[in-house]
Order: sequence, then structure tokens, then C-alpha cells
Amino acid sequence: MIETSNLFAKTTGFSNEAGVFDDVLRSLRITGCLLLRDNYAAPWAVEVPDHQQLAKLLGLPVGVRAVAFHLLEFGHCEISYGDTNRVLLNAGDMAVCFGGEPHRIAAGNPVEPQEIANLIAGGLNTQRPDGARQTPATSLLCGVFLLRHVELNPLLADLPPVVHCTLGRRGTLHNLSGVARLLTEEIERGAQGSGFVIERMVEVLCAEAVRAHLEATPADGAGWFHAINDPVVGRALAAIHAAPGEKWSVQRLASRVSMSPSRLAARFAESLGASPMAYLASWRMNVACRKLACSDASIERIAAEVGYSSNAAFHRAFKKMLGQPPAAWRESQRE
Repeated sequence: MIETSNLFAKTTGFSNEAGVFDDVLRSLRITGCLLLRDNYAAPWAVEVPDHQQLAKLLGLPVGVRAVAFHLLEFGHCEISYGDTNRVLLNAGDMAVCFGGEPHRIAAGNPVEPQEIANLIAGGLNTQRPDGARQTPATSLLCGVFLLRHVELNPLLADLPPVVHCTLGRRGTLHNLSGVARLLTEEIERGAQGSGFVIERMVEVLCAEAVRAHLEATPADGAGWFHAINDPVVGRALAAIHAAPGEKWSVQRLASRVSMSPSRLAARFAESLGASPMAYLASWRMNVACRKLACSDASIERIAAEVGYSSNAAFHRAFKKMLGQPPAAWRESQRE
């Protein structure tokens, strides 16, 4: 499996909401790979399992989440998940299944779906266009984004189950269409080094999809994407992310953003649905999880680095949020 770095992102040196977004996105240590690129003639359908089965299928280690994505190069299809959820894709659309639910990609009348596991393993695509079935045809590029350290990640928690992006919709924050175009051109080129370049482009494609979603998020909404753009809450979040181990309090954060503690708490609740101290505790545990998984530092040292003067208090907080004591959680990640 491809690794971009053996080190997790350090949460230092950030001074604004852009830094918060970078920090949280970088903490996921995104990599990825392509699975399929093929044509289909209606009626056709492909079944994709949930993220846990997909991880087993790809042989991923514990702690790596597989997020399926589907880029429609031409034609049209529909992604269905859950009991009633449908997402219609037209040429130039991409769907990223961050929710990890099992889903079906299909076009035309109901038909027995092909399992993506068989197609990945080199099985015959029985629904490819041939002499008798030339049109309508669909060209689909499928792959996975591989995310690490997903526990208590506020960005992932705020994403919908399926992020639907239209590549033709230009944005000031993202260049999704440009990255997708470069990716498909590199696949077709097949030159030396293409494998390495494609892997890096897949990483960037994930970031651009998230940025496209951020740009489409209503300014008057609620949630983490809204909060990082809030001129007050965003500055408080930047302070937390710059130094999660500091002895923060509502009063100290309020002083940092020149607002009374009660008004800051109300602003947090309005934007995030949580208090400043609840967000701080959650992000501290995210940082602690990365340190536990990626270093051999003692639990006592990690507790101190994320702001806990008492090892017992760290153990209680960690078990409450992660369901296991720190030592047991670390061992589960290294099996």
C-alpha cells in the first residue's frame, strides 16, 4: 500500500481558518488508487460493498478507511444507497461515498448487478458494449481514497454520505475539473512514472472534492465547514489547532477573539452544536490517536502533550470517546 509519509501532520504554526482546514485535511494522510475504468451498455449495474468489506477486499490494514469514488466520463447513471437515497450522475459528475455505505451504480432497467470484487480481480465485464449493444454507453472511472486517523475527525463528521460534484462547475476555491482532466490524460499516456503521478493525482482529487463541497456549503448553515469560515469561531478553532495541548479555557479563547465567554460559547453552539471545550476535548483525542498509532511515546507523555496533567483523567476521557483505554486502542491499531 502506498504511503505518502510515515509522520502525521503536526498541528503547529496555524493562524487562521485556512490553517484549520489544512490541518484537519492533512491529518487524514490521504492516499488512494484506481480500481476500474471501463464502459457499460444499458442496462447495467455494479454492486459496491460497504467500507469495511471494501477494506478487506483491498487488504487494507486496521485504521485505514476506504472511500469509494466514481467519476463519470460520459453517459449517465444513478447511485443508490440505503432504502431510498438516489444520486443521478451525468457526464462530468463525480460521487465520493464518504459515508461508506454499500451502494449500487446502475443505468437502465433493473438488472442483476456485477460485483465490483469480481471486476477488480480481472473478471469479465459482462455488460460492456458489443456489436449488439452499442448504445447508450457509459464510461466510468472508479477508485478509492484511503484515509487514516479518521477517529473524531470533524471534517469527516460534517460530510454527507455521498458528496456529489459537477466538474463543469467552476469554483474559486477548487480546481476539481483540472485535476480530473490531468488524471485521465495521465492514465491514457501510460508513460514511465505514470503510476507514481496517478497516485499523487488521486490524493489531490480527494482534497479538491472536499474543497468543492466546502465552496458549495451555504454561508448561513451550520456545522464544521460553516464554523471554520465564521470570523469569530474560525479564529478560536485556529488557536485550538495551533496548540491543542495548551491550557485552554472558554475565558482564554474568548480573550483571543475579543469576545465575552458567554457570547463565544453561544456562537460555538450555533455554528458547531458543541461547546468550545467539547471541541477541544474531541480534537485532543484525535491528536492523541495519531500519536498512539504512529509513535512509541509513552501514554503518559502523549497525555501531557495533548493537555492532560493527570494521566488518570486522560485515560477516562480517552475511554469515554474511543470505547477503549489508550493502551488497548494502541494495540488494536498495531495488530
